Amino acid sequence: MNIHEYQAKILFNQFSVPNPRGMVAATPEEAAAAASELGGEQLVVKSQVHAGGRGKGTFKNGFQGGVHLVPPGEVAQVASSMLGETLVTKQTGEAGKVVRKVMVAEAVDIVHEYYLAILMDRATCSPVIVASTEGGMDIEEVAESQPEKILREHIHPLMGLQSYEVRKLTAGLGFAKDEARQFGKLLANLYRLFLECDCSMVEINPLVRTTDGRVLALDAKFNFDDNALYRHPDIEEFRDDEEEDPREVEASKYSLNYIGLDGNIACLVNGAGLAMATMDIIKHYGGEPANFLDVGGGASREQVAAAFKIILSDEAVKAILVNIFGGIMDCDVIAHGVVAACREVGLPIPLVVRLEGNNVAAGKSTLAASGLNIITAEDLADAAEKAVAALSE
Repeated sequence: MNIHEYQAKILFNQFSVPNPRGMVAATPEEAAAAASELGGEQLVVKSQVHAGGRGKGTFKNGFQGGVHLVPPGEVAQVASSMLGETLVTKQTGEAGKVVRKVMVAEAVDIVHEYYLAILMDRATCSPVIVASTEGGMDIEEVAESQPEKILREHIHPLMGLQSYEVRKLTAGLGFAKDEARQFGKLLANLYRLFLECDCSMVEINPLVRTTDGRVLALDAKFNFDDNALYRHPDIEEFRDDEEEDPREVEASKYSLNYIGLDGNIACLVNGAGLAMATMDIIKHYGGEPANFLDVGGGASREQVAAAFKIILSDEAVKAILVNIFGGIMDCDVIAHGVVAACREVGLPIPLVVRLEGNNVAAGKSTLAASGLNIITAEDLADAAEKAVAALSE
């Protein structure tokens, strides 16, 4: 789950991570009121969407840039040009994203920009802190062109962040005296936030040093472990369904793991590994998978029916491949779910089903007795080949 920048500020304030003051606004009038309360000679107006590259983005109404530095008297006008309009950035694609809120924040005079992130390293199964003196730009570009500028510090998951690790990073970034103390405190609080909120990533880009000697988190990006959100109802309330794929939102209501892709052969599979293999073999036979959809090891008939509705809501889908290996999963439960879904929403496109494992004979009998035009397959290769072939029929 991702959150907006203004929501990240709320967490920063809860965990004493220094950042510039800011307020969220949903209308130009609210933006003007925020500007009046914040004061100052210059303020920053930032569009709030789940995408990077906002500053260099373009609105479909012709307005340039999703981040603007303006005097307080111009805040309402800039907010009016953003709110309700579609912002296109390098991360949104051509469709762009509608800006429903803006954040008005105090401007700071910057001496230097840094990069700071904490994320989970899957290779070591532990948190890693990534930092660089080259902030304010894509860290991927820095890693490619100046890899020596990237600092990495792996943190022992049981021992936690140690003082010597903080000192190494502080020295590596060039902080000294009071600014070094500020950075050390900021990093300790950020690590505590990362752990206590079950984050999978916290990224500050840029972290800045200001002319008046402050070290501040200027912009932030958060990812959370979806499997731990039940422990954080306050964070779950931050979820903005408008910013997410509606199919993924609907899938989450039924505890289905769904990710939309750009192909035209939909997949319904039990188990993430089998789902990946299914997508691979579709590609092998010349097809393009339309989604990743894992119904889990013990899906109910209702979940299968919901999965079918989500798949069929994608107009790009021209065929469906169901691939089930029943261990815990009962193949007959899947078969009844498939039949129920087809009868409820119709079956306007070819459906290929491969069942194997627990109670497979009953599952195949259920499909055969349904009277529906279902293409059965003996193995995964056969299923993928038939799904690809069905596209041209």
